[in-house]
Amino acid sequence: MKRTLVNVILILTAFTIQNCVFPLIPVLVSTPNLLLILTFSFAFMDGRRMGMIYGLLAGILLDLFYSGPFGFYTLFYVYVGYGNGSCTKYFYEDFVTIPLVLSIVNELAYNLYVYVFRFLIRGRLDFMYYFRELMVPETIFTVVTTLFLYRLLLYINRKLRAYESGRDTTFV
Repeated sequence: MKRTLVNVILILTAFTIQNCVFPLIPVLVSTPNLLLILTFSFAFMDGRRMGMIYGLLAGILLDLFYSGPFGFYTLFYVYVGYGNGSCTKYFYEDFVTIPLVLSIVNELAYNLYVYVFRFLIRGRLDFMYYFRELMVPETIFTVVTTLFLYRLLLYINRKLRAYESGRDTTFV
C-alpha cells in the first residue's frame, strides 16, 4: 500500500512538473517525458499488472489535461506498462543499459504514435521535419533524464522494499 501511494505521488508530481513547470522554461527546446519514464520504470521494476495500473493513471491525467479523444494517451500508456512489465524477468537493479534502451524505444514509439494519430491523419506528411525537430530532441532529453531519474526511482524502490520486508519480519 505504501509503495502504491508513493508511486502515485511521484506520478502526480511528474505530471505537474512536466505540464506546468517545463513549459515555463524558455531555454528548453523540448521537454523530457517524465510520465513515460515513470510508467516504464515502475512497470520494469514491479511487473505487468502494476505497470498497467500506473500507465492507466498517467494516461488518464494526460487525457484530462489535453483536448482530443479521451483515451488517446491512456491506451498508449497502458500498453507501455504492459510491454515493459514483460521485461521484469530481465530486471537487475544496478544494470542501467536495459532502462536506457527501453527509454529510447518507448520515446520513439510514443512520438511515432502521436505523429500517426495527430499529424498523419490530418495530411501532414513531412515526417522528416517532425523526426528532426521534435522526436530527436525529445528522445535525447528523455534518455538523459532517465539516467538520473531511474537512479532515484531505484533508490526509492529499494527503500520501499526494505520497509516492506522489515515490516513482514517484525510481524512474525
